[in-house]
Amino acid sequence: MRSVVTAASLALVLSASHGFAQAAAQQPAGQAPAAPRPAAPPAQAPAAPPVQAAPAPPPPVFPQGAKAGIVSLQQIAQLSAEGKSLSARIQQLIQRKQTEAAQKSKALTDNQTRLQQSGALMNEVARTALEKEIDRQQREAERFQQDAQAEVTELNTELQEEFNKKLFPILQQIAQEKGLHLLLSAQDAGAIWWEPAIDLSLEAVRRLDLLTAPRPSAAPAAAPPAATPPAATPTPTTLPPPAPPATPGPTTPRQ
Repeated sequence: MRSVVTAASLALVLSASHGFAQAAAQQPAGQAPAAPRPAAPPAQAPAAPPVQAAPAPPPPVFPQGAKAGIVSLQQIAQLSAEGKSLSARIQQLIQRKQTEAAQKSKALTDNQTRLQQSGALMNEVARTALEKEIDRQQREAERFQQDAQAEVTELNTELQEEFNKKLFPILQQIAQEKGLHLLLSAQDAGAIWWEPAIDLSLEAVRRLDLLTAPRPSAAPAAAPPAATPPAATPTPTTLPPPAPPATPGPTTPRQ
């Protein structure tokens, strides 16, 4: 019988969380649990006044006459609403691919377990068919891993371009307003230290949020006042026609 091939590992793996259980302490056999003594009520400590958070320091003022500034593109992507929204779209795709990968991995593992436990009892035709199915699942898992990675990379590139199209005009506007000759990226400039006041990242986040904030929908136009119905015209009263005069019947002469 062919040796069982180990399942191909997928790059998109689901992380498993570890649960911890605590065992309850048991009393020794034959001994009744000791009755707990009533605890004395704790002394009431005077309530401490609520601690007020210190106000956040104001952002540093950009130095007058400075001709260079710096921004952290990573910080802008992490703090801005647009960056969070685009990152969520990538995470949704990754989670979906992880779920699909887990399903494929389970199907492959089930077949490998079946071959290990029951392969010796199968006839040649059934065992060969199962081995071919395992080979097919392994190749499919490898292709799925490559396709999933390519799909995530493609979406990431697409969303990065979409993000830059909105951010870079804002950075250019900030640089022109402040009369800068140079605006550097903190990740790419290789700078070791800079004056915090020339960091324009938070200013870029504020303007990007204003640009991408949903516009309030226009209030619906007020309905025109209902038209006043015209006054009812009195219906003329029709009198019944007068009764025709009574016609005298023929008079019978007296005898």
